[in-house]
Amino acid sequence: MSRDVMAEIRDEIAANKVLLYMKGNPSFPMCGFSAATVEVLRATGRQFAHVNILEDPEKREAIKTFSKWPTIPQLYINGEFVGGCDIVQDLYASGELQRLLAQAFEGDVAAAKH
Repeated sequence: MSRDVMAEIRDEIAANKVLLYMKGNPSFPMCGFSAATVEVLRATGRQFAHVNILEDPEKREAIKTFSKWPTIPQLYINGEFVGGCDIVQDLYASGELQRLLAQAFEGDVAAAKH
């Protein structure tokens, strides 16, 4: 039985409101771009999941094909590809990242009130 990496990626993205494909993990990023992206996400105060693509070379290549984006890290919010490190930093500086994250977590606030 062969592995369907693209299906795994789709499932991971669907299962997490905010998902970062990165090198390493948030506690120990293995590249400067992943570290910078984690720093920005932490600055928002929002929860995020991660996938360490260094643990899975097949997924490391597949995510680039999946997103049509050649580099890691890659951020997904509400199932949508947002971008890599530079884009995430620019979105944060403009306030757009915070708006996207607030939208992603809107349903949680509504559910908590009922």
